[in-house]
Amino acid sequence: MWKRVIVPDLLTRLTGALGVDGPGSTDFDLNPDVALPADRKLRPAGVLVAISTVDGDPRVILTKRSSALKHHPGQIAFAGGKQDEGDASVADAALREAWEEIGLPRHFPRILGHLPQHETVTGFVVTPVVGLIDQKFDIKAEAGEVAEVFSVPLAYLCDPTNYQIQSRRWRGVRRHYFAVPYGPYYIWGATARMLRGLAERMQP
Repeated sequence: MWKRVIVPDLLTRLTGALGVDGPGSTDFDLNPDVALPADRKLRPAGVLVAISTVDGDPRVILTKRSSALKHHPGQIAFAGGKQDEGDASVADAALREAWEEIGLPRHFPRILGHLPQHETVTGFVVTPVVGLIDQKFDIKAEAGEVAEVFSVPLAYLCDPTNYQIQSRRWRGVRRHYFAVPYGPYYIWGATARMLRGLAERMQP
């Protein structure tokens, strides 16, 4: 088990992980009985896997969505969202959303690359953009959208033994998904699946 991430070696490990070839993932990975239409139209989106090294050991910044939202209320998510017409790329969309959702200046993250795309049950193809943050910023949760901003040690998220396979009924059918609980935070679904993809690639 990878007990601790050594900061000076972090860049090497991350760039190595991002260079690992492999297929993308979907919300249906653990549900092989689901038949996805070949002609489905997916909307592009980008999320920022923001890794802060400000306080020593690297930590991944996450948000808890407002319980008042119509879609995914109260769920844990990366800062990010759909690519708008004014966004030059999905990375640009992720940086714009991170500024809007948590107050992260767009020029702060050092973008290292991205993980394979992830298809969601809501019809998005999400690109997880990985960025390092080495300076403090004033966290400002977007009113009405973000209930809380918190962080989780990267070492914890890179330990595959912390991930669980759980299930619940959705639209009358039982669906299985990944979860990686951390303290009071229940990280599951697409966010947990993308984090598990990073964990797989970060193994020695």
